Amino acid sequence: MNKRWWVLALGAAALAVAVAVAALALRGPQVDTLVLQSAPLVRSLQFSARVATLSRVDLGSTVTGRVAQVRVAAGAQVRRGELLVQLESDELRAALAQAVASERQSQARLAGLRSSGRAAAQAAVAQADATLRAASASLARAQQLVAEGFYSPAQLDEARRAVDVARAQQRNAQAQSQANADAGTDVVQAQAQLALAQAATVAARARLAQADLVAPADARVLVRAVEPGQIVQPGKALLSLALAGPTQLVAQVDERFLDQLQPGQKASVVADAFAGQRFAARVLSIAPAVDAQRGAIEVKFALDEQAPAFLREDMTLSVEVETARRERALVLPQAALRGAVAGDAGSVLVLQEGRAQARSVRLGLRTLDAVEVLEGLAEGDRVLRGGAVQAGERVRARKVEWAAGAAAPGAAVGPGQGGGAGAALTNAMGR
Repeated sequence: MNKRWWVLALGAAALAVAVAVAALALRGPQVDTLVLQSAPLVRSLQFSARVATLSRVDLGSTVTGRVAQVRVAAGAQVRRGELLVQLESDELRAALAQAVASERQSQARLAGLRSSGRAAAQAAVAQADATLRAASASLARAQQLVAEGFYSPAQLDEARRAVDVARAQQRNAQAQSQANADAGTDVVQAQAQLALAQAATVAARARLAQADLVAPADARVLVRAVEPGQIVQPGKALLSLALAGPTQLVAQVDERFLDQLQPGQKASVVADAFAGQRFAARVLSIAPAVDAQRGAIEVKFALDEQAPAFLREDMTLSVEVETARRERALVLPQAALRGAVAGDAGSVLVLQEGRAQARSVRLGLRTLDAVEVLEGLAEGDRVLRGGAVQAGERVRARKVEWAAGAAAPGAAVGPGQGGGAGAALTNAMGR
């Protein structure tokens, strides 16, 4: 009797299980279902960037010399005209003193020509004129006396020679006087020598000034490659400076995303070493040409406020740019779309009377995990997500909560969801 009872009990249990399975089969598989709601939707791009130096200057010596002192260290802020490196200058100072002395000597010679030399030349001209007049008078008397028979012809010849000598002396004196004039050859030569001496003085002063390396503008010292006592040669960089100016960030962005970027767009920036200190920036400019080798385009960013103190030249950063925003939109997860999306047309499955029904939709803004629905659905519609379900198939709804930007199990970490700058950078090209 007990055995018969146990057989009947097992049969009843098996029947109950069969009935339950049949009932479940009639109801269909269980599928995640979400209620379509309006919500803000933001699309962003993430990529790596670096702190750019607007202008970098390498300072070096233009003369050979020994370094006397270096007045700055790497990282120091310097002002325009500030002395940075000083070379030993004793030899240069001596050369300048010699050039100044030579210039003064040339000035004295020129002044002498223009004063005492000119007076002596004028006196010589006057004396030569008087000698010529006396010789001419003697010649006239000799001619008369020869005509009267008192002088012989030989005496007349001697008087003529005296006139010729006096005339030659006059020409010589006049030439010397002209040479001592402002346009004369002696003065011109003295002026040329003075100009050479002055040029030598200027050159000596310039060489002496080159012993002092000063900051060409307000800047930060990036590299110090010199120490006191070193012998430096022209052409070798001793200091590398980053000239002061507004801080800019530079990024190489895949050309596929060029249509999403515009000057003025807001950006959020974070450094790997300072992950908790985000700061704001904006798109400043987009390069007009694409780097053909890398398929990337250069994008520059300007900071909205003063640069954080921890920023350094060439530091690597992660930048997130907000490329589009909808304050209120019907938002679906990308996983709810069925099949391939052609342009802005797609399809989804909605739950109607316990069955999956296909619905064509027109799509708008898309992000990594979400998409905006412009037409085909209304707020409150129940949309199926996931599962191998066909249109017309009976299904059992399992309601799930979902929000754009919230990572699903197994999904990659997106912006603002943790994971640090490195994780954000991983998803740069997917947003």
